[in-house]
Amino acid sequence: MPKTFARYAWAVLAYNLGVVLWGGFVRATGSGAGCGNHWPLCNGTVIQHSPSAATIIEFTHRVSSGLDLALVALLVVWAFRRFPRRHPVRLGAALSALFLLTEALIGAALVLLQQVARNASVSRAYSLSTHLINTLTLLACLALTAWWATPRPAPQGVASASRVWMAVVSLASVVVLGVSGAIAALGDTLFPASSVAAGLAQDLDPAAHIFLRLRLFHPLIAAVVGAWLLFYAASSASRRPYVAGWAWRLAALVGTQIVAGLVNLVLLAPVWMQLVHLLLADLLWITLVLLSAATLKFQPTAADPPSYDMGVDSTRL
Repeated sequence: MPKTFARYAWAVLAYNLGVVLWGGFVRATGSGAGCGNHWPLCNGTVIQHSPSAATIIEFTHRVSSGLDLALVALLVVWAFRRFPRRHPVRLGAALSALFLLTEALIGAALVLLQQVARNASVSRAYSLSTHLINTLTLLACLALTAWWATPRPAPQGVASASRVWMAVVSLASVVVLGVSGAIAALGDTLFPASSVAAGLAQDLDPAAHIFLRLRLFHPLIAAVVGAWLLFYAASSASRRPYVAGWAWRLAALVGTQIVAGLVNLVLLAPVWMQLVHLLLADLLWITLVLLSAATLKFQPTAADPPSYDMGVDSTRL
């Protein structure tokens, strides 16, 4: 049962990565208005007759998100039946459901307020940033749920204050980097450049749209955050040998993401490369979350007994 639940939790996390990537595809192709300003129905109907490509893309995203609600609901029910009271798996599953609901509500608001497709208003940057932060929080909760459910010996001792603030700074810096990346990607979609030189001229033009002028900051932020994450990974691996695997995975993803960002820039941000860049960013975030949790020794012991009743305390079994 523990292994089966853990595998299911990891599978739900992987599925959510797919949903996030398809959402990125919706944004990159300008298909967010494919169902009009209707939600949850698509163009006011359930069955689409002779749909356009944009409608198919957006409708597929809604269907996959609906299935996600069922998968996470099962995760919550199973977690509360399988694990005892106050076990972190219960908390992780419940928070995953909460942030999945807010994810759906934010997505609905974007559609109903028409903050999609070719909308270039400044308010879209705020709604996009809110959506991104919620998505990152959802992925973090799902990742921690799966990680906590995977049996392993718990490390002994208490994390130092320096470990805590380094983890907080690392997580916060990646969120800021993600927001700047989302705005840069939106600028690429709304105002595509014909060449690297033309794109740079757009970024430096004081009369250019705010999304283009902000786009220039993303690679600068990426360089600073990347350097910090490499330091954090090396420091964690040297002081906490039991997290070395996660630390070196993080370092590898940082290097790969920097290369992907350069390729994305040179190729003028084609849709497929934007999705590769997004996938690497999500994997980097998940790895950082789990490295931080391991470094802070934020995990239950492997000896926690199971509970098969929603309200049964395991100490009474």
